[in-house]
Amino acid sequence: MKRLLVTFALFMTIHTATTRADTGVKLLSLPAAHHGRAMETAIFYPAEDGATRAFGENAVFHGVPVQNNAKLTAGKYPVILLSHGWGGNFMRMGWLSAGLVAKGAIVVAVNHPNSTTGDTQNTSALNHWTRAQDLSLALDHVMNDPQFAPSIDPSRIYATGFSYGGWTALSLGGLKGRAGGYDLYCKAAGAGSTHCKDLLTVGIDVSKLDSQKWNATYKDKRITAVAAIDPALTWGLEQSDTANLNVPVLVIGLGEGADRLSATDTSASGSNFEALYPAASVEHIIPATHFSALGLCKPEGAAILAEEKDDPVCTDPAGTDRSAVTQKIITLIAAHFKLD
Repeated sequence: MKRLLVTFALFMTIHTATTRADTGVKLLSLPAAHHGRAMETAIFYPAEDGATRAFGENAVFHGVPVQNNAKLTAGKYPVILLSHGWGGNFMRMGWLSAGLVAKGAIVVAVNHPNSTTGDTQNTSALNHWTRAQDLSLALDHVMNDPQFAPSIDPSRIYATGFSYGGWTALSLGGLKGRAGGYDLYCKAAGAGSTHCKDLLTVGIDVSKLDSQKWNATYKDKRITAVAAIDPALTWGLEQSDTANLNVPVLVIGLGEGADRLSATDTSASGSNFEALYPAASVEHIIPATHFSALGLCKPEGAAILAEEKDDPVCTDPAGTDRSAVTQKIITLIAAHFKLD
């Protein structure tokens, strides 16, 4: 199903905010044996009786109000696993976590080792399978955490993500990758794909990665639905790669024409994901760009990033209302997961 919707890395700090929050956050470090080190994890949840803080506030982006280590509001909640994009982090996606908590969910997000802000490793950043393992590990933890486990509805476990994280969500749902197909896409696209160009710049050659691990399944059978925001790595797939993707799928595409990011265009000829998996619900938000999903920028944000040579993260197409874009994403995902 496709429907058109119209209009609608700096280090982060947490400091005191004046707006009251009903979103609690618990930050922890989980041992991740598959990385050989710890993984930063954030659990967002309906909360009460905590000190309100601004989460993810910095010179470029507005933060969201949260309560640190507050009391979990009594109830039974679904769990949503959240995966950030290439070089991103869970603070930058805090707007989505808080928005989904407000709809009645517990959100579990991680900073993926080797592909997060300040920790993007040329040798392993594109080992996409480790990201699915990250979220399955985080889910294991929260399902056994005495603070949260009694309040979790185990029949309602979902996964969502942005960009590279969108692929992670689809992978947890059962979609398999195809290294050879993505390698051919990058070789054909060259500089026409900013992602493929970036891979070449940092010396990552898809053809030299572990194709056996790339092409394997990382389905987590506990996941009952997935939602992917502008997902990456969908180029070069074949019909058989969708065989295990048997949960409800929502794909949210951002922008059109020159404002559509090639590497995450699931409707493009060659990506073909939408044609391969017509059961997916597909929604497009226009006007917007890929980076409109990174949250609300401060007025000076674009200038700061331009100086850092990291714009157009805060530059949207004419007529874009980023606040409406992010709210529409929350609304679509909440409806898909039947949170309302």
